[in-house]
Amino acid sequence: MAKRKAKTGTKADKRSGPRHHHNVYVIELDGRVLDHARFRTANPDRDMLKPCLYVGCTGLTPEARFAKHKTGIRANGYVQRYGTRLLPGLFAYANPMPYNAARDMEVELAIALREQGYAVWQA
Repeated sequence: MAKRKAKTGTKADKRSGPRHHHNVYVIELDGRVLDHARFRTANPDRDMLKPCLYVGCTGLTPEARFAKHKTGIRANGYVQRYGTRLLPGLFAYANPMPYNAARDMEVELAIALREQGYAVWQA
């Protein structure tokens, strides 16, 4: 019986440690989202000069997740109806990260943005 030679170039060979692939993301929402009392109530101290935002975390790329929201796949209703674009300047510095860090960062980022006067939805 012949021994099998181990393949090189497999995924296991390419990993040098844990691969982090979770991301936080921020999506700008059209101002019409303010027509929803629930959104307004969650953001009583909103700066009217700043855009409305949605903050989330994902195991996908932010671009792929935004596309899924827009097509209705596991979508947040506000993003599906009012999402206009990603705002990488508000999140790209943090990505990628482990799952637990992304979950925590989603909440922390939403709080920080709200403190800066943004109207934020985070589910």
